[in-house]
Amino acid sequence: MLVRQSIPFRSIVLAGSALGALLTAGAAQAADTAEAAVDSAAVEAGSGLNDIVVSAQKRETNLQTTPISIAVVSSQDLQNRHVVSLESLADGSIPSLRIAPMFSRSSALTVGMRGVGTLGDANQPARDQGVGVYIDGVFMGRAQGLGSALYDVERIEVLKGPQGTLFGRNTEGGAISIVTKKPSGELGARASVGVGNYDSREASLHLDLPSFANFSVKLDGLITTRGGTVDNPLAGEHDFNAYNKKGLHAAVLWEPSSNFNALYSFDISRDETTPYYLQLLTKTTGPLLQMQPDRAKTANIGVPQPWALGKTHGHLLTLDWTVSPELEVKSITSYRELTQTQNDNGAANLGVFIKGYSDNTNFARFSLADVWQKQYSQEVQLIGTMKHLNFVAGGFYYNEKVHDNAWTPYTNKWNADGTGYTILDTPTSSIPFPDRASHARTESIGVFGQATWTPEMLNEIIHLTAGGRFTHDAKTGRLDKVNGVDTDYTLDDSWNRFDPMVNLAVDVSEDVHVYGKWSTGYKAGGANSRSQSYHAFNPESVSTFEIGAKTEFFDRHARFNIAAYTSAYKDMQIDFNAPVLNSTRTTTETRNAEGQGRIKGIEADLTLNPFQGLTITGSYAYTDVHLPPAPNPFDGDKLVQVYTVYTPEHAASGAIDYELPIGTSTLRFHLDGNYASGQYSMANDPTKTGSSFIVNGRVALADIRMASGPDLELSVWARNLFNESYTFVRANGGSSLGYYGIFNDPRTFGISATVKY
Repeated sequence: MLVRQSIPFRSIVLAGSALGALLTAGAAQAADTAEAAVDSAAVEAGSGLNDIVVSAQKRETNLQTTPISIAVVSSQDLQNRHVVSLESLADGSIPSLRIAPMFSRSSALTVGMRGVGTLGDANQPARDQGVGVYIDGVFMGRAQGLGSALYDVERIEVLKGPQGTLFGRNTEGGAISIVTKKPSGELGARASVGVGNYDSREASLHLDLPSFANFSVKLDGLITTRGGTVDNPLAGEHDFNAYNKKGLHAAVLWEPSSNFNALYSFDISRDETTPYYLQLLTKTTGPLLQMQPDRAKTANIGVPQPWALGKTHGHLLTLDWTVSPELEVKSITSYRELTQTQNDNGAANLGVFIKGYSDNTNFARFSLADVWQKQYSQEVQLIGTMKHLNFVAGGFYYNEKVHDNAWTPYTNKWNADGTGYTILDTPTSSIPFPDRASHARTESIGVFGQATWTPEMLNEIIHLTAGGRFTHDAKTGRLDKVNGVDTDYTLDDSWNRFDPMVNLAVDVSEDVHVYGKWSTGYKAGGANSRSQSYHAFNPESVSTFEIGAKTEFFDRHARFNIAAYTSAYKDMQIDFNAPVLNSTRTTTETRNAEGQGRIKGIEADLTLNPFQGLTITGSYAYTDVHLPPAPNPFDGDKLVQVYTVYTPEHAASGAIDYELPIGTSTLRFHLDGNYASGQYSMANDPTKTGSSFIVNGRVALADIRMASGPDLELSVWARNLFNESYTFVRANGGSSLGYYGIFNDPRTFGISATVKY
């Protein structure tokens, strides 16, 4: 069951009237005698929906009484949708969350929420994303590495809207909090193997060891690989859109007493990918370059295509001390390293456009880039629980060092009339390697606090929360090379920021909870390493007012949550592409847009449990974005219209989950559908993609008792069941090139077997 909790709206007046009607109906339907907590045995007996636990407020709370717009993806949801990495959620399973590769490169991900966070290229050392991604409380500083395979995940919490108070920097659009399963201290194991089309293979092992001398250990290992979905005509080279992901994770939990525990974990991953294939949609550019308006099975041109290799590893130490029943102290210490090589030859068609297609010219622009990153973070939290006052306070320190380089040579060469080509012995460019390089250091210090007061009056149904966070961000760096020449362009800037939050929640009844929230968030400033001047730009910010309601009715067999919001989006960081130069290098400049943008939205989530074993969920998001014009530095700072990318106006998702006992076994059926209207994919291009409707499914026979003792589960799964075809990138390349685009994955399917001890 995929559970989503949120709800936006077009205007405050409209939302207010809709909410009033909702409260009247919800109060009439609410079951006053429903219990606040339902144990698993009661749920299995068919008594209704189970409680969902979240940690969005730095303590475990019931999602239905947490006055924040949240979507929760459980471990079962991830299995049902065959989620390999965060990129798998690009199908729109959470309508207001949009995830996409960086253009054609799945080695780095673009993450946006409610129309915020996707306007700039966060693939650079001195750039940040607008939606923060956290794993077990640790902020992931780079877009690179986010596509790595997920370990044994307990749940993913998607916090919508600015999270500038408790989560801090670079969470203006929201935060994704990934919570992994901890050591249980009991002996257990789960092993899975599977195969599928496009030569896919996967295997995983999760091992829990029994506790000994107050120590518990958990080990996780996985490998998942898939061949390309578009053939590369060049023999011996990798196909396009392939991946090979491997990872190991180990956790040790020490519990010397009932009021203190220490959790250490280590993870290491290796992520090999090839880029998506970029197609010419509307024009033919040369004899061998056929127009491909539909999703291609084979590329026009064969090119050298090695793996793009990403490697990460990290250490995490979490200390949790319950000083007294009223006070808990938590420390989260982390150190991580990342390296990523980018080998992208999927856009050979664009290289042809730039260089021509005859007269023995070189073509197929090979985009090579390397990134090295190290980050250290330390967070301390004080969590207080009193009769009428709960609070969270703490401090955060983050230090990051990143450097990169890039080179864009050609790998192919035409013959005299463009009817054939050869592969160059070595990639060739008029600029020596590297043609650009940069390094940057970020230091961030934050102090935060948030308190919730529940007065005795009116039977303690009112909850007033106020909080704030002060952040100091400092960035230093240098653009070491431009077009292969050493430079002295430097970055040395800092910014101070205070993000407040106020939230008023009311328990209308035991099953109807309403809230109103105002909060802010921001994304730090920086510099663009693709520029020719390393011109610094300032932070951007979002201020959001939101109201919402969370309701349960039909004796906890139905759950309906709705929220509406309006956001002021200021000083957006906009990238502008330079006119085509006599170089293979892509040159961009970043400017802060003038004026204020406005984003309004409505989000609604419905969960039904009409009878035992059947769960039906539905979610909808409406997002209305109006951005101000921004000054184009390549056209005399002329103001031009800006478009928010990967943000459909309408998006919806629904799922059916059914469990049927068959003897001592269980038959599980899952089907989900995900719709999105057309969206922009380039901030400076008014071209929209087509709409999409993706269906995923899974059928499993679980709890099969084996003679040797373990349980067996057999399953068959499919993603994009009906082979829906649409472009998630579509752009206008001008009169010579026409429209080009990148298509989504075709239908993939497979079978798997899981043994559980």
